[in-house]
Amino acid sequence: MTGKYGLILKNGRVVCPAQGLNGVMDVAFADGKVAAVGANLTTPATEVVDVSGHVVTPGLIDMHTHVYWGATSMSLDPLEMAYLSGVTTMVDAGTAGPGNFLGFRHFVIEPSPVRIIPFLNIAFPGIFAYSKAVMVGECGDIRLLDPKECVRVILENRDMIAGLKVRVGRIAGGNSGIIPLDLTLAAAEETGLPVMSHLDDPPPTRKEVLDRLRPGDILTHCFKPFPNAPIRSDGEIFEEVKLARDRGVYFDIGHGAFSFGIRVARSMLEQGFAPDIISSDVHALNRNGPVFDQMATLSKFYCLGMSLSDVIKASSTTPAAALRRPDLGTLKPGSHGEATIFKIEEGSFEYKDALSETLDGKYRFRCKGLVMKGRYGAAPATAEELPRMFDRRIARCNCC
Repeated sequence: MTGKYGLILKNGRVVCPAQGLNGVMDVAFADGKVAAVGANLTTPATEVVDVSGHVVTPGLIDMHTHVYWGATSMSLDPLEMAYLSGVTTMVDAGTAGPGNFLGFRHFVIEPSPVRIIPFLNIAFPGIFAYSKAVMVGECGDIRLLDPKECVRVILENRDMIAGLKVRVGRIAGGNSGIIPLDLTLAAAEETGLPVMSHLDDPPPTRKEVLDRLRPGDILTHCFKPFPNAPIRSDGEIFEEVKLARDRGVYFDIGHGAFSFGIRVARSMLEQGFAPDIISSDVHALNRNGPVFDQMATLSKFYCLGMSLSDVIKASSTTPAAALRRPDLGTLKPGSHGEATIFKIEEGSFEYKDALSETLDGKYRFRCKGLVMKGRYGAAPATAEELPRMFDRRIARCNCC
């Protein structure tokens, strides 16, 4: 692309696994797109931001969030979490179901400056009762699970819905066992979409779930502690876990409040079984710990020994593939004008998992800015600055 750029990010360490890039260079944007990536870009630009000492990546993707803000008890403000998490795409993991999806679409997704890609919950009301005071699993009553309604809503919103979500397990499904997953898979077959399956405590078992998942489906909470952990008591990986990966099932972290174990992660990584996707499952009950945000979740895996390129790949290239969105997760010229800028801080940082076990880390990722639609926005320096940023957003809102 020739002519004047709208924005150049100068002198950052550019990490773009989709293109095999990992080095100091510049990234230019024009007309809301990535225009060029290279050393010493000199074409005049409207804005030049020196990001020396920072990492520049494609706009990161958090594959598991809950952002039906204001309508469900567990959901968070997507713009606030985007700047804390350093993401430009948030995948909502089934907060809305067929009965309330239109509200999610019209009042949250469409006005949002941050891209939100929804998975539709098999349960008609979505995740309707998830709070400290009230906790009712949406799959505990099979009367709420109607594949025909899911198919109808998906066909009416094919431009937006990327897949189906189901929460199976004793906590989310009571005594319903494997039935919610089977109903979800039926709707997925009818619409040609992937399934993201949550798994908490049995029933059903890990094997029952994994044996059913198809190539391109996603197991979230894949490094959860016992019960339904992917490893035996001696640390060895269960055979059905290996077979599912060989079959093309994606393994997604989905950290959450109860679904990530540091011991499990260490064992899996030592055996060469890294997660395909690293996501936070951030929601109202874990945003103040142990999850906090996607930056903290990525930091844990960097401290556990994954390379920077592999960590970024698990929050860009691979989730883009799972979403069937090759236009995302890349800084290829002509792609969406999105980027994440963050700092790798060195020090002594304590991280916790779902069991309150700790990881003493030497590094922490801290988001410093985002590029969306080719425009740069610096992340707020302190939490106290966040409300003022949202006041400005509300003032600009033209959705009502």
